[in-house]
Amino acid sequence: MTAVAQQATVDGKDPGQAAISPAPILELGLAFWGSKTLLSAIELGLFTTLAGGPRTRDELAAAHALHPRSAHDFLDALVALGVLERDGDAYANTAATNRYLDRGKPSYIGGMLEMANARLYPFWGGLTEALHTGTPQNEAREGGSFFDELYADPDRLRQFLHAMTGLSAGASNAIADRFPFERYETVLDVGCAEGGLLVTLARTHPHLRGIGFDLPVARGPFEEYVRSFGLDERIVFADGDFFADPLPRADVVTLGHILHDWDLEQKRHLLTQAYDALPEGGAVIVFESIIDDDRRENAFGLLMSLNMLIETAGGFDYTGPDCEGWMRAAGFSETYVQHLVGPDSMVVGIK
Repeated sequence: MTAVAQQATVDGKDPGQAAISPAPILELGLAFWGSKTLLSAIELGLFTTLAGGPRTRDELAAAHALHPRSAHDFLDALVALGVLERDGDAYANTAATNRYLDRGKPSYIGGMLEMANARLYPFWGGLTEALHTGTPQNEAREGGSFFDELYADPDRLRQFLHAMTGLSAGASNAIADRFPFERYETVLDVGCAEGGLLVTLARTHPHLRGIGFDLPVARGPFEEYVRSFGLDERIVFADGDFFADPLPRADVVTLGHILHDWDLEQKRHLLTQAYDALPEGGAVIVFESIIDDDRRENAFGLLMSLNMLIETAGGFDYTGPDCEGWMRAAGFSETYVQHLVGPDSMVVGIK
């Protein structure tokens, strides 16, 4: 031991501890500060306002009814968080927020964040109780079904369906680019929400025809969204309950952010339903935030699984090999996992 190390030990200080900082722990523990600041900016429509061009602090304060005490720190905090730019007293969107947080653009992903602000933010306050009880902390906390509660409220349903479009946008583009759709003619999207995936596929592959399958109350938002892209002759809606009704037949069946909502038995049932809807050589594509095999890197996927604890009675996220095993048990002869974008991957099964 060196004299310096001996002295440090005598002084009660371990020199190996000098490089360890509490800052990352504090930043993680207080990360909700930045999260809620962004979510409030989205709620206010701030990024949509700035899509029209830079605005001064006073102009933004007037447009969004910001109190004089709050405006300066709020806007500059958004600059420091990297979601706004500032030149003098003029604020502007960044390239990313201009593309993804302007409600007037089809690339808008804020629907998911709007839902996070309105629903998930308060519900996650019940995480500790959920860890003890294993029970949902959302609208169904008193024993009902999250989806029954959600689909019974038209406003919340529309918000949820739009959120799913934003959540799946990046993965939808990647699937359109990476899966060999030239080999297939028809695609069935199970739990289709607004139809965001099918719209992306149809715009990328002009030969494809799509079917969206969801509960009857989703028909209106689905047909409205599809019609806004002029694709209503190529993409149609079929209503039904995927636990009670057979799925329409198609060459490819997609399940995006669906399997994780359900318990293991229900997951297996849905994959069997998909298998039965496909011809020989057909494919099922399951995509969501697939957890890495070692369960130590994809924090988003693991946190999404905790979100399923908050939101559902038995849902959970899973690894690629988990899903491949369920697919093989359902009868699929070939399976593979492919990364898409960010935390999302797809698991493909070939019949």
